[in-house]
Amino acid sequence: MRAIVLSVLLVLASQAAAVEPGERLSNPALEARARSISTTLRCLVCQNESIDESNADLAHDIRVLVRQRLLAGDTDTQVRQAIVDRYGQFVLLNPPVEPATYLLWFGPVAMLLIGCVGVAIWLRRRPVATIDTAPLNEDEQRRLDTLLRELDH
Repeated sequence: MRAIVLSVLLVLASQAAAVEPGERLSNPALEARARSISTTLRCLVCQNESIDESNADLAHDIRVLVRQRLLAGDTDTQVRQAIVDRYGQFVLLNPPVEPATYLLWFGPVAMLLIGCVGVAIWLRRRPVATIDTAPLNEDEQRRLDTLLRELDH
């Protein structure tokens, strides 16, 4: 239980530390919109964090750009589109499914399927291990019988 509480506190602390006080907007509604948008944008340096969580300089620059666009009167959609226009679809943590992002969405599954097909082909083509044994001759059979009788005694 302590580990869960500690994990939650660490996550909250890291998120709070990423957005610097100087970046925050004085209007709480605009700041809430900025935070909402920031959680959907990927840090291009860290790649597995949103810009809201990242301490990277580029994430800071994108957070500032988001806030500048909101202050200029852009809608949330316009702000996201401006960031995508500048940095590409990869900046979205959840990019749309469209021809330009098919590789992002379907590439891992395709690689897994190709690997499975490759393993199946390899298994079918490899030679089957057969044990080629000849029957025992009379001397070998007598010796085996003798050994087995000695074990019984």
